[in-house]
Amino acid sequence: MAVKVEELLSAEINQPARYLGNELGAAHKDWDGASVRWVLTYPEVYEVGASNLGHIILYNILNALPRQLCDRAYLPAPDLAAKLRSTKTPLFAVESRRSLTEFDILGFSLSYELGATNILEMLDLAGIPLTWQERATNDQNGQMPLIFAGGQTATSNPEPYADFFDFIALGDGEELLPEIGLILAEGKTNNLSREALLLDLAQIPGVYVPQFYDMAADGSVHPNRPQVPERILRRVATPIPAYSIGLVPYVQTVHDRLTVEIRRGCTRGCRFCQPGMLTRPARDVEPQQVVEAIEQGMQATGHSEFSLLSLSCSDYLALPAVGMEIKNRLKDKNISLSLPSQRVDRFDDNIADILGGTRQSGLTFAPEAGTQRMRDIVNKGLTNEELLRGVKTAVDRGWDKIKLYFMIGLPGETDFDVLGIAETVRWLHRECRLDGRRGLNFNLTISNFTPKPHTPFQWHSVSTAEFSRKQKLLKGEFRGMRGVKVNYTDVRISAMEDFVGRGDRRLAAVVRRAWELGAGMDAWWESLDQAYKAWTQAIDESGLTWKYRQVESGEWNLFEKEEEKEEGRREKEEGRRKKEEGREIKEDFPNSPDLPLSLSPTLPLSLDRALPWDHLDTGIDKNWLKIDLQKALEAATVPDCSFEGCSRCGVCGTDFGHNVVVDALPIPEFAGEFVPNTERKQRLRVWFGKVGDMALVGHLDLLRLLDRVVRRADLPISFTGGFHPNPRISLANALPLGVTSTGEIADFELTEPIGVESFREKLAAKLPENIPIYKVESIDLKAPSASQLLEAAEYVITVAVAGSLTENGELYRETSAPVSVAPDANWEAWVKTIAETEAFWRVHTTKSGKTQDVNLRDRLHKLELVEQKPDTSTSASGGTSEGRAVLRFTGSCRSDGNLLKPEHIVFMLEQVSQQQIQLQQVERSQLILGYG
Repeated sequence: MAVKVEELLSAEINQPARYLGNELGAAHKDWDGASVRWVLTYPEVYEVGASNLGHIILYNILNALPRQLCDRAYLPAPDLAAKLRSTKTPLFAVESRRSLTEFDILGFSLSYELGATNILEMLDLAGIPLTWQERATNDQNGQMPLIFAGGQTATSNPEPYADFFDFIALGDGEELLPEIGLILAEGKTNNLSREALLLDLAQIPGVYVPQFYDMAADGSVHPNRPQVPERILRRVATPIPAYSIGLVPYVQTVHDRLTVEIRRGCTRGCRFCQPGMLTRPARDVEPQQVVEAIEQGMQATGHSEFSLLSLSCSDYLALPAVGMEIKNRLKDKNISLSLPSQRVDRFDDNIADILGGTRQSGLTFAPEAGTQRMRDIVNKGLTNEELLRGVKTAVDRGWDKIKLYFMIGLPGETDFDVLGIAETVRWLHRECRLDGRRGLNFNLTISNFTPKPHTPFQWHSVSTAEFSRKQKLLKGEFRGMRGVKVNYTDVRISAMEDFVGRGDRRLAAVVRRAWELGAGMDAWWESLDQAYKAWTQAIDESGLTWKYRQVESGEWNLFEKEEEKEEGRREKEEGRRKKEEGREIKEDFPNSPDLPLSLSPTLPLSLDRALPWDHLDTGIDKNWLKIDLQKALEAATVPDCSFEGCSRCGVCGTDFGHNVVVDALPIPEFAGEFVPNTERKQRLRVWFGKVGDMALVGHLDLLRLLDRVVRRADLPISFTGGFHPNPRISLANALPLGVTSTGEIADFELTEPIGVESFREKLAAKLPENIPIYKVESIDLKAPSASQLLEAAEYVITVAVAGSLTENGELYRETSAPVSVAPDANWEAWVKTIAETEAFWRVHTTKSGKTQDVNLRDRLHKLELVEQKPDTSTSASGGTSEGRAVLRFTGSCRSDGNLLKPEHIVFMLEQVSQQQIQLQQVERSQLILGYG
């Protein structure tokens, strides 16, 4: 049964269009015709989830399957979450608007260690028990949906979250989820029990069912029945760009563009990088598929920007050729290309060519460390010369602001390496001076290294005190440095990420208690204090404080730092450990050479100890991780196996496939940058409506919508000039959020004449059905715009009496003279009194903060009672003043700010009635232009 979303969503809810499920590309499949009903739930606010590429791809794949229905749900913002709880309304899926409990299966994306609290919040809002044990107990009738998780964190180490999920989907989902759907359909047909269904699912490679495994005393995980595999295989799929096209939100999202994957997997071998280990082998997408997907996608979506996505875009050797081909094909569309963080050593003129243009995007490079020794330890494969050459290329090609990512707390790091970050920035400033231009600016992000499972550095950690000390060192170095803005990751959150990310099943109770104490949206800076307090209290209550303190102190510290002029305490500590810990590393690496004291290992725990994620077969050989760790101790680099010899990591083979690398292609000749066509050959004025749920789409979102509609309709729109050309589309007046209208006006200016009816047909074909077109007229180009001609607006409003005003009511009330109204006065009398009153004064505050007295009566042209709807109750004198009424009024609506709003009519009614008046519904019926 559908939730009455229209009663929940109002103008008071921030960005209500998030929850409408009416975006372009949204699938509305027949509920009764589906054998399996999915919800892909992204445990973040809509703006983050709706722009996540994996979310979009899996949604499109499932809805392309016969008899499989896939809906979506997102973490509601606090205002809607509070309203759901106060009205006892369950969390719903956005397309069908049905409660999540009505679906067969709910899939959560778990891509961040602390993100599980958001998942618990969504389950609670949906009325679903939080753990698989509770769901099994309460699901006697088999009506409870299966709950699963996928994503990087789920694939890496699902153990801290094992209690919350019926199963985990490991690795890529493009092939895995359809296989799960087939098992679910068969299970429903055969009326299988919950346990029997999960046992069938456990036979699918890539499906891990935690309840069929137990945790041993050492934290390792083993099967508790013979029918399930000892180790669960990570799934690998080939990217299909065509599934990236779809879902064009009406609200602005975090990544408000078309995104197409060009390469999945990375074989660079950066030792800190979990995605680089968990997505092997590398799989390049055929260039022709990329070009076609972007060309078709830009036309289908109307986006003005696209992004090519990969962990390392620059390693896609066909990137310059593909980028130039797309840029040439879309040359006249005012389209821009953005890329994620790039390899600075591969940034050259060819890549600069495809990124340049009228809307030059920012550049982000990740040197990671400030010294060559540290970059070798982490196997970054970047020299100072390559770093300088890449930044100089960017500066020469016009960029004057560059973002750089660095990390502190890496294994083997000394204070010299930390200070090397600041010295690297000084050096780049000095070597890349801008002749005749403003200075080069750097935006730096200094993050705290958090070790991840399945990486060579999974055995290392750094104390929070050390992170704080190193941040203080850098802050001193950067103080006063011009042209540099530095952002630091919060040390407290890094420690909690480390604690949870490498934990075992005992942490499930901590995660749940942290949520109960208010943790949630922990990645957002405004939530940090609350999150830290909740997590630390949860840890204390769990009895695992000792474990967290180990993390805070640096539980597994692979390196002990020694520098010249080291404090006496540290020197003494090094001397004490020199012999003992030197022997330990020899036991783990018997063939290793003697290491310099500055890299002397301190391994309190054996590298052979069981880890909570050892039962997950990601393809990476644990022995290879040990060997690569030894190479890190020696600051030895390993080449990229996509382009050089095999590194023997264990991935390539039958289960995971092999690297697929596309060779570089000839780069097409550059056809030139987009030159905005500013010619104005025709102006068309369109009268349109904004009805139904489109009333909850804001003014700026409506402008973006019209821009995309014009692109999809392939209309010859004229552009403004300047650095950021914009289409010449102008609305006569902004419609308030939540207000419906049948009288909106927009002007469109075109570069070539087009028939009025043809324009109308093309525009209407691409507009949402709740934005109807009523009339289109051709207007002289020299005539004033609609906004300049606007004089007045007509509204139809529904109002109701809510009760008597108190003597000290909140509303400001003052009229030019006392107004007398009989106790049994009704709407007709109040309307008449307003018409006969000369002044209703109200204080108006301008945008600059100044106040002025305004006579609202001067702005009212006409007011009439359309319909009176009295309540069944009557007033003390027998009148019918407590009821509802429909009023129509015409008032000033000018671009200079001379406006009469519906709230002003309510204010006048309250003056004459001395009653609290509630504005229940507003519709703007027409905008009135003054043609002189």
